[in-house]
Parts: sequence; C-alpha cells; structure tokens
Amino acid sequence: MTTDPTQGQGMHYGDAWLIDGCRTGFGEINGTLANISATDLGIAVAKGVLERGKICAGDIDTLFTANLSPSDFDAYFLPRHIGLYAGLDQRVPAMQLQRLCGSGFELVTQAADMLKLGKSQVVMTVGTEVMSRNPISCFSNRGGFKLGQVDFRDYLLESFFDTGAGIPMGMTAENLADQYGIDRAAVDEFAQRSFEKARQAQQSGYLDDEIIPLSNQVFEAEGLKARHLRLPRGVEGFAQDEHVRDTSLESLAKLRPSFKRDGVQTAGNSSGIVDGAATLVIVNGDYVKRSGNRPLARVVAASAVGVDPHIMGIGPAPAIRKVLELSGLELDQIDRFEINEAFGAQCLAVEKELGLDPDKTNVNGGATAYGHPLAATGVRCTLTLARELKRNGLRYGIASACVGGGQGSAVLIENTNT
Repeated sequence: MTTDPTQGQGMHYGDAWLIDGCRTGFGEINGTLANISATDLGIAVAKGVLERGKICAGDIDTLFTANLSPSDFDAYFLPRHIGLYAGLDQRVPAMQLQRLCGSGFELVTQAADMLKLGKSQVVMTVGTEVMSRNPISCFSNRGGFKLGQVDFRDYLLESFFDTGAGIPMGMTAENLADQYGIDRAAVDEFAQRSFEKARQAQQSGYLDDEIIPLSNQVFEAEGLKARHLRLPRGVEGFAQDEHVRDTSLESLAKLRPSFKRDGVQTAGNSSGIVDGAATLVIVNGDYVKRSGNRPLARVVAASAVGVDPHIMGIGPAPAIRKVLELSGLELDQIDRFEINEAFGAQCLAVEKELGLDPDKTNVNGGATAYGHPLAATGVRCTLTLARELKRNGLRYGIASACVGGGQGSAVLIENTNT
C-alpha cells in the first residue's frame, strides 16, 4: 500500500503543551470496574490529575470528553457531570467528541486547536469507557413490539461489526494479514512480546506514576446530588491493569482463530476488552510560564485520515505520514512509536508498510496486553509516550491508532527537556 502524505487533514502546532496526565488501571471486562459508570471513572481521573497539584481546577477553561457507549442512564450528561463533580468552575463549558477508536487522539487534537485559535489557555481532556456496561438494546421498541419483530441486540458485539463493509473489525486485520503476508506465528509472537513488555513495565513499577489508585469515593458539587464510586465488596483499592498477564507462545498457539477458519487473529493476540479512563491537561505557553511547571511534552502536530474500511487497520500508516509531512520531520527522526494494538496483524502491517523499527514501537507493551477501552486509548497512548520520551531523554514520538470504519489518527509530540 502506498499513501499520499497529503491525504487527510491535520495541523502543526507551536504552542500546545501536555502539562500532566494520569489514568486508572484498566479493568478486565466484567472485572473490578464493571459496575462503575464511565462518568464516575472520568470524574476520578479528572480529580486525580488535579490533586497532583500541577494544575488548579480554577485555571481550566475548557473540558473535552470522549465516550462511545452509554454506561448509565445519565450518559447524556457525562461531559458536564465530569466537569462539575471534578471541581471545575461552573462556567467552564464541556463537550463530547467521537472518532471511534481515535477519540482519545481527537481530544488532544481539539485541545491543541482551541489553544491555537486563542479560545482557551488550559484544556482538560478525559477519555472514559466502561465496556462491561454496554447495554442490551432495542432501537425499535418506542412504537411497541409486533409479533416476531422484537430486536434486542448486544450493543458491544454489534459495535465490532462494520455494517457498511459487511465485515467484523477483526476481518480487516485478516485482510491485512493476507495483503502483507503475515502468518499466525508472527501474530502470536507479536502478542507474546506485548504481554512480556507490559508485565515488565508493571513489575518494575514504571506504571505507578501513570496510574492513580481508585478507592470508594463520594463526589460532591455544591447544589448537586452526591455521586458514589463503589468498588466491589472486599476491594479496598484498585491500581492495576487486570488484562496484563504471563503468557507463552505455546498457550497462544492453542487458541482458535476468531474470524475465519484459517485466520491469524485470536482472542489472545487481539486487544483486550477492558474498562478504564485517562486524562491529559493541555495548555499554552503563557500558562506554562505562569505556573512554573515543566511540561511533559509539546504537541507538534496531529492528523486524521480516511482509508478503505476493508483494511481499516492500516490507518496509522497514512496518519503517521501526515504528521511527518506537517512537521517536516523524517521517519528516522522519531524515537518512539505508540501504536494502538487493535489487532496483532494490523500492527504488523503498519510496521511493514512504514518500515518501522520494532524496537522503537510499543516498548512498554500495548493494547494486546493492557486492553483497549475505546475512548480512553488515545489519551493513554499519548500519556505513555510522553512519559517514555522523558524517561529516556528522547526527543520525538508519535502515538497513533486505526479507527473503525476506515480511518487513522496520529499525534506527534516532542520532549523539550532533552
């Protein structure tokens, strides 16, 4: 596949800075976080980043949130409730964004756009997803049920199927495996490395500063009813990624293909279905000077592109080419890549298409191990990338993801503390 670097849309930024961020541990589907709404997880990370003390709640002038599936009956109010219960000023407006799996990257993009337009100085972004609470839905019941026409479906299962292309998301990875000559053994090896790297990051304590611990909490706001975040009975705290585990090539090889009989994708080498939330605060240079805080990174450029829905997983390739074109950088100048591992074959196809060095990509593991809480993923990837650049004194990094329906998103950041 060859792509035109002018494909899609994007922007170069000169004055957008990631000042701080954090996330929850990601809970396994039907695991520890399964009965907590996405709103409450979003409040928790928003309050968590404010409690670190780098940013004052009163300084935030814009809130952007992302969430794909409703996880409670008040989901319409999610952006506003996150802002109010996190302690933001009542006058701060809140808005929800949606670009499917690229929603977290869109949060970063829109925040940087607001700063460039001069409409904001301090933007909070929150991506939150509780996939365990995807409802069983019926969209045709308002007028009553006719005999034989009751249509209840699993909202989560249906979301994995692109009705336009007529295939599940996993088949787009199978199509890429065929196109790029990627076999089952290569995909299993990719997955095993992801789990191993994530396990090392977890055991070394590297993730401790990224993850805020959750506990039973009461969220209060003046004049509003209190909200409660309740962990399961007997659980006092939560600060881990439940999907990360030890695995082996032997155990991965025993799993059946998920999408076609002789396919390469299985439950073990695809992204985990998990619950979680993440936040970043993005500010302009004036705020950096006023606050005296050293930022994590600068947002250099961001992009969004469209690709053939039948091979939607290749989306990061043109998206990455676009941010390089916008910034004037070459691929070999990028020190780290954080590419969402929606499917193992999809990531390998992107590596082959761009000629990426695997030793620069997802060095702390990826979504195969951590899981992919849809709207939170882009925020997690950007935060993880910024921390990785800072830890190793590296300069440039790109975070990217494929997007259901045939898109790609990418964000290019710079560690200016080298």
